[in-house]
Amino acid sequence: MKKKDSTKLFWYAISIGFIILFMLILLSSVLDVGDRLRTIHPYVEYGFYVLALLLIYFLILRPVHIILFSPTFSVETTLDESSKKNFHVYRRVAKRLLNFEDLPEETRINLEDAMKDPVELRKVLNHAFTHHIKKKMNQVIKKHAKTVMISTAISQNGRLDFFTVIVVNLRMIKELVTMCGFRPSYANLAKLTVNVFTTALIAEGLENMDINDLLPTSTVNTLGEMPFVKPVLSSVMQGVSNALLTLRIGVVTRKFLFSDAKEITKEEIRRGALIEAAKMMPAVFAEGLMILPKKIASLFKKPETDSSQQSED
Repeated sequence: MKKKDSTKLFWYAISIGFIILFMLILLSSVLDVGDRLRTIHPYVEYGFYVLALLLIYFLILRPVHIILFSPTFSVETTLDESSKKNFHVYRRVAKRLLNFEDLPEETRINLEDAMKDPVELRKVLNHAFTHHIKKKMNQVIKKHAKTVMISTAISQNGRLDFFTVIVVNLRMIKELVTMCGFRPSYANLAKLTVNVFTTALIAEGLENMDINDLLPTSTVNTLGEMPFVKPVLSSVMQGVSNALLTLRIGVVTRKFLFSDAKEITKEEIRRGALIEAAKMMPAVFAEGLMILPKKIASLFKKPETDSSQQSED
């Protein structure tokens, strides 16, 4: 028991340390940009600070608030025999699921019929999560991984990649928590915090990745003869790497929520998350590859003028 408590305290301390470090990095970046804007006009600097506060609230603080103040729960509890003990939690989660518009009608009817029976409600909830909600959560994970892939592939700024990965991963975790109606335990949230921050640091470091170290010399020389191919390929590889890490965080989050008697050790969760993330990656890569060229091409396009304004001229 003492070993378990000390392990929790360790993860809490590490996560708090990462949060403090992140806030210092964020504050330093905001003040640095504000200092540069001061040369334009003091009001421009003040306006930027107001905008930064709003973005921090809606993109970081708001998702964190939703995650922290959601009830803790796990599908693991739906496998326990002590159904009456968790009955009030079952009902709360069931009501959240009933708000889903795309919930199968059969599942909806079963949930409504089982609202007064703790044993039956436990079985229906477990079936709903493992056969329906899990698929929806995987779609959310892939969507955010694709966002990270495209954003970090286009961006050529390591610090911007750092904040992009953190914001997108927070939004992903928040969306998964909102979808389920409950959050992982605080100990698991601490582990997720470390995972997200580590992934963001990796994303920042990948900006300096040298493609010469990843591909054979003959391949690099061939790519060097093709204009724009080498830098574009380097950017794509950065995006793919960040997307894979985001997929892993999403799968780990889902496994913390859907842990069951067969998969509760951290080693199994880590191994299973990496394998599942690797299986998801081809689909995310294919979808992102269809969008990425358009995004890159749009950066070089001149803004289109309004035809109506041209006719008036």
